Amino acid sequence: MKKLLILLVLTMFSLAACGDKEASDEKKDIIIGFGVGTYEEQFRNGILPLLEEQGYNVEIKVFSQNMQVNPAMAEGAIEASVFQSTAYMEGINDELGIDMVRLNYVPGAPQSLRSVNHEALDEVKDGSTVALPNDPVNQERAVRILEDLGWVKVAKDAGTTDFNINSVSAGDYDISFEILDPAQILASLEDVDYGVVNGNYIANSGQKISDGLAVEDTPMEHRIIVSVLAEDQDTEWAKDLKAAYESVAFEDYILSEGKFDGFILPEAWESN
Repeated sequence: MKKLLILLVLTMFSLAACGDKEASDEKKDIIIGFGVGTYEEQFRNGILPLLEEQGYNVEIKVFSQNMQVNPAMAEGAIEASVFQSTAYMEGINDELGIDMVRLNYVPGAPQSLRSVNHEALDEVKDGSTVALPNDPVNQERAVRILEDLGWVKVAKDAGTTDFNINSVSAGDYDISFEILDPAQILASLEDVDYGVVNGNYIANSGQKISDGLAVEDTPMEHRIIVSVLAEDQDTEWAKDLKAAYESVAFEDYILSEGKFDGFILPEAWESN
């Protein structure tokens, strides 16, 4: 009799576990977080209709500051995000003690060096001011543009997620830096000689990334991704989200919108 009771209990636990898995696989309500920028627009116009056709009910949450998005993921307030790079995500994983992973790449905007006070790069001189993003990952990206131009030198042991402006020394010129929130740099160009602007802000402003004085060749670790918790990456909803971003329909949408000219396109589209 005791063996029978144990068998019944084990069977009930097994059925409950299967029920939980099925519920997870059949999940149709998703909350996705975004920072301010073009990635929410891409999703709303190009991805959301595809998911709704499959019966998904998607809530879009836009955060006024990028630093708010990952804590929301850690708290379970959102289930996916589209705003960050792999390098940035991995740094936050260490900082917050969470396990986010890359689901896929999205069409991403490279940084560009811009100016409203100068028409050319050769107008730079000792004492010129350059505005840089204040977060380590985007700041490192921006400094690499200046390094490629020969304006600065960067220490060999400079990190990425822990990048510090003290790793930078004078190159061909003695540059002064103005450290600003990434969202403020475009509006602050009148106050500096040059500024390195994240591409999503350029696209939102109606300008073209290709009009920058220098455009970043964005490394893979700095390209924008869809992030989810590791425990969710094999769920059906995550697979459907990934498939939507890699679909011909989404590719056609992006290529039809002039504001996305100059964006780095996902390599997955090469097989479309």
